[in-house]
Amino acid sequence: MGKNASPKPDNTTRTSSEAPFTTFIQLDGKSPVPSQFRTPGTFTITRLQSPAGLPDRITKLSPVPALLVSISLKSLPSSSYQVWTADKLISTSIVHPFRSNVIDFDSQPRCWAGSAFDYVHYSVPRKGLDDIAEDLGFGRVNDYRLAVLEDDLVVAQITKSILPFLGRSDHLSVLALDQFSLILGAHLLQQYGVLQNTARRSKGGLAPWQKRRASELLHENMHGRIRLSEIARECGLSVSHFARSFKTSFGASTHQWLIQHRIDHAKQLMSQTSMSLIDIAIQSGFNDQAAFTRTFHQLVGVSPGRWRRHYMTRHFRT
Repeated sequence: MGKNASPKPDNTTRTSSEAPFTTFIQLDGKSPVPSQFRTPGTFTITRLQSPAGLPDRITKLSPVPALLVSISLKSLPSSSYQVWTADKLISTSIVHPFRSNVIDFDSQPRCWAGSAFDYVHYSVPRKGLDDIAEDLGFGRVNDYRLAVLEDDLVVAQITKSILPFLGRSDHLSVLALDQFSLILGAHLLQQYGVLQNTARRSKGGLAPWQKRRASELLHENMHGRIRLSEIARECGLSVSHFARSFKTSFGASTHQWLIQHRIDHAKQLMSQTSMSLIDIAIQSGFNDQAAFTRTFHQLVGVSPGRWRRHYMTRHFRT
């Protein structure tokens, strides 16, 4: 990485310059470490590993107003960890696994880790948080509480849920990352936002025409390359309002609905055609056969090949 490095995305199809993405950076003992680490102006998830620590502190910068959420994946001794905000050294102790920092980028956060570390960093633009706050009835949130080494069980759990996908070939789609950013954003608002208004949440679902339009768009974009904001716009709703209304109407998030739709589509192809499993995987929106097999087994309980053999045997007997 250069002096002013930026995270590089995984091989995720980007639908626009504002699309979220993930990246996995693994330093080694000889890797040059930048003094400034610049994030893009969009929601990003960066996993950063080092077996040797940092020679000096790093300043983290964002081109837009945003929050930096950092989660340790392994322990660090207190003597090997320091954090500064607005040039002020923050008192810290031993870093335990899955402890969280929530810091506004406006304070130009700096950090130093003198021994091996493994972190997940979320860059969460304030614009997206403002949209969620408005939809939830909180009004504008002008400030967020500083948190360092916080024992936040929600952030810990959602980080554990996304870890298996960081650096993997069957990366999360932009639709899944949009949904993830809403979940994280709503928690950050309620846990760390300095709120002035009580939430007035609408509990209604989508209108019939909105359900039809959302289903059509998801069906047409089975690979998940459509943004949540695009579907919400077609339904005349904000992203946050649409996401909640969709779940009320369908009983699942857009990403969960799409995964189930892919599996149902694959079952139809396996039962009605002689297509190979790799072709069925691609036509059903999966990146490769391995990803298809893993997801199918998780949801159905058996491999696609076994399901197909069982279906054909049962169908032949009848």
